[in-house]
Amino acid sequence: MVSLETLNSGEIGFIGSLEGGHRLISRLAALGFTPGASVTVMRNHGSGPLIVSVRGAQIALGRGEAGRIKVHRAAGDSDAL
Repeated sequence: MVSLETLNSGEIGFIGSLEGGHRLISRLAALGFTPGASVTVMRNHGSGPLIVSVRGAQIALGRGEAGRIKVHRAAGDSDAL
């Protein structure tokens, strides 16, 4: 698993786990970041917030938040390290 912030724009991952305190995990889960959910990185310019699509909604995440979301890269994206 890798952190969500390491995925490039256009890459797809599947949520594996969430790290952090109860409040952060609850907030992320309420936004749709639950284990097994598909997440597509819409924009990741290497600095600033990431824009991701999860469960039909586009969400802006700070790098700290994105770093606490661990994902499995979708099949075919494993070469994009």
